[in-house]
Amino acid sequence: MKALNIVAALLGGLVSTSAIAAGDPEKGEQLFSRCVACHVIIDNDNNLLVDGGITGPNLYGVIGRIAGTENDYLNGGPRLPVGMFTDSMKDAGAAGLVWTEENLAAFVANPIGFVREYTGNDRSRVNMSVRFPQGGEDIAAYLATFTQ
Repeated sequence: MKALNIVAALLGGLVSTSAIAAGDPEKGEQLFSRCVACHVIIDNDNNLLVDGGITGPNLYGVIGRIAGTENDYLNGGPRLPVGMFTDSMKDAGAAGLVWTEENLAAFVANPIGFVREYTGNDRSRVNMSVRFPQGGEDIAAYLATFTQ
């Protein structure tokens, strides 16, 4: 019985941690106002959902996307005439990095550190210089509302 109580307590702690880690899309929308200096959200039908800058990739459908593969930012397109992903970001995608709410939150907290850890390359670099030490889970939850 004592062992069962310990297991129940541990599982309860895991459930509580997951609930705490979940982001708030409404808070994320407010925080995303800083992201639009570089990013836009344009759906697959070319509808502009959130206006913004051109120096970052389109974040429509980012949750579930392989890192370094957003077409216009990879190859250039109407929004951006040349590809802008760093080799490090493309390497992370080739190594299997698929954006989830959890790892996107970790990435926005420390973009360079995240990619360096993921690729195992201390020379890795990314174009994102803004950090969100807090609120990354909220931004990720907001972006998850824009799905393919």
